[in-house]
Amino acid sequence: MGGVAVVPSAVERLWSPWRFTYVSGIDRPEGCVFCDAATQSDAPLVVFRGTACYVILNLYPYTNGHLMVVPVRHVASLAATTAAERAEMMELTQFAERALAEAYRPHGLNVGINLGRAGGAGIVDHVHMHVVPRWDGDTNFMTSVAESRVLPETLEGSAEKLRPIFAKLASE
Repeated sequence: MGGVAVVPSAVERLWSPWRFTYVSGIDRPEGCVFCDAATQSDAPLVVFRGTACYVILNLYPYTNGHLMVVPVRHVASLAATTAAERAEMMELTQFAERALAEAYRPHGLNVGINLGRAGGAGIVDHVHMHVVPRWDGDTNFMTSVAESRVLPETLEGSAEKLRPIFAKLASE
């Protein structure tokens, strides 16, 4: 019939077993991870604490330096925040922009809030603003084909790099 036979190629596998508990829901912590981080004085991913909000590294980052600005108060939507919370969210988002520029020199940033499960929120009942550094060409082979990302820096390394910059910005 003149058709072309398609021979399946070998399937490459990238193993990331540390993500299993996250994607499967196994050992998912009870309660709200953002409320827990807000009340723990030694939360390892928190890089800065304001009065009404704080800045934390994303545990499952899109890129190195992927930050989130989170109200301390457990609140599900932007509409439910107070004027003081919204003002501090924006101030800390500006700090995040400046800190990421100094620490990572990205070519751009994605800044946004995902509201509700359909809107892409992974944590739907505690609003948070994402600040994601981006570089020209960062959607590469790994992201496009393997739906995986290669992050060259540990979360601890990112936190150590960003904390002093946030402290400097807050003192200005």
